[in-house]
Amino acid sequence: MKEITVQVIGPEPACMRCQTAKRAVERAAEKLQQAGISVKVEKANIISKQIIMKYGVLVSPAIAINGTVKIMGRVPKQDEIEKLVKEAAK
Repeated sequence: MKEITVQVIGPEPACMRCQTAKRAVERAAEKLQQAGISVKVEKANIISKQIIMKYGVLVSPAIAINGTVKIMGRVPKQDEIEKLVKEAAK
């Protein structure tokens, strides 16, 4: 089983939009787990210099899959996250 890492990048404490994005990622991860795709969900602090340097993200929420930012500045739908993770798992 391939493991995909999904990072939800936003401030600490998380704003409402970041909380909503994280819930969508977690629901997608649960659904994908049943399809045989292991998804590790992490929270990353957008205020961290290391995160800014690594991703160049200045707008939250942002979603990074396996170290690549795929979504920035908006809350994604669960099915959009599932599609992106499935592409990363190929």
